[in-house]
Amino acid sequence: MNVLVIGSGGREHSIVKKLAQSEQVSEIYAAPGNGGIAAEATCININDNQVEELVAFAKRNLIDWTIVGPEVPLLAGVVNAFKAEGLQVFGPTKEAALIEGSKDFAKSIMKKYSIPTADYQTFTDIEEAKQYINQKGAPIVIKADGLAAGKGVVVATNLNEALEAVEMMLVDNKFGEAGSQVVIEEFLDGKEFSLMAFVNGEKVYPLLPARDHKRAFDNDQGPNTGGMGAFSPVPDLNQKDVDYAVEHILKPTAKGMIEEGRSFTGILYAGLIETDQGPKVIEFNARLGDPETQVVLPLLKNDLIQVISDVTAGLDPGLEWEDAYCIGTVVASEGYPGLYKKEVMLPELSPSDDSFVIHAGTGQDQVGNYYSTGGRVLLVGSVQKESQEAQKHIYNYLKVFDSNDSFFYRSDIGFSKVNK
Repeated sequence: MNVLVIGSGGREHSIVKKLAQSEQVSEIYAAPGNGGIAAEATCININDNQVEELVAFAKRNLIDWTIVGPEVPLLAGVVNAFKAEGLQVFGPTKEAALIEGSKDFAKSIMKKYSIPTADYQTFTDIEEAKQYINQKGAPIVIKADGLAAGKGVVVATNLNEALEAVEMMLVDNKFGEAGSQVVIEEFLDGKEFSLMAFVNGEKVYPLLPARDHKRAFDNDQGPNTGGMGAFSPVPDLNQKDVDYAVEHILKPTAKGMIEEGRSFTGILYAGLIETDQGPKVIEFNARLGDPETQVVLPLLKNDLIQVISDVTAGLDPGLEWEDAYCIGTVVASEGYPGLYKKEVMLPELSPSDDSFVIHAGTGQDQVGNYYSTGGRVLLVGSVQKESQEAQKHIYNYLKVFDSNDSFFYRSDIGFSKVNK
């Protein structure tokens, strides 16, 4: 088969790596891809939101399957456009992807179908929002309604932070149209985890749970980021909580989307938190999570393209998993998630038997050297029987970055702090 992967980040590199293991896949293309993806697929100069050009490329190159990585093309209707041309594509339509595109829509679905989540209200008026915050007190959570690249959420520990957050979104327009409406939620205390599932209509096939680290610095300090690392499975998570989440969150959501005329096919991602009343939803995404994908897919025994074919055909893919741990630590550009330099040369990334490298924000020059193009540059991961062994291999590999102050990484991804 010829397969096209839409996107340019770490999630897409993980997908490409998994596809490359399939005997059914002969040619992999990525649009637009990145420096690391270029070593394993043919990168094409089409951005992920250029829907017409992507469709034309798929038809011209006889693409058998297209897999959509990021949320932006999903909400731009890339799946709708591919289906209209009779092309096989894996991902939700733009109508179904609204579960990620609008936090207010997602909360309304949860309220209507009794899916456990935090209490909330939605506002467009700054004074009403401030009045609600003063009434509820802190801690409290402020979310831009639309897509904000993982940065539109403020967990305010005091009233001033909360009031500044709504001012930033509704008045200063820091997130543009995405922040013209805000969702204000009660703060839920507990351990977070991510649970993704292959979904087709009412049929739900969960992946292994994962946990990512959102804060920029060690010991969960610093600003929220798109994720500084992740691990899977989650040893302190009870199986009954996973089962509860599947039965009371993922399945009712899939049914609810059918009821709403927005039947969902693709990957449904639930960002969850363990509370005294059981798991509750923090957010839904309409695609594989990043960086969770980078630590979940390496544990999947199945052929990914076969899983996608089975799920889309209404068949149980029979998911099987390695009995192992996978941990991944992100290397980021100094300054991320704020301002940072681009086009900084990376140290030499040697092949390793014990670790793997997933590229996110990288490019490659004419002689094959990698340079940075984004905030999250790459992820170093390892699959091992013992979590401590995986950690050891990762942090040993990461020493190549220790003398370069253009990059940073957390030294505590996994289950305990590591001495570098």
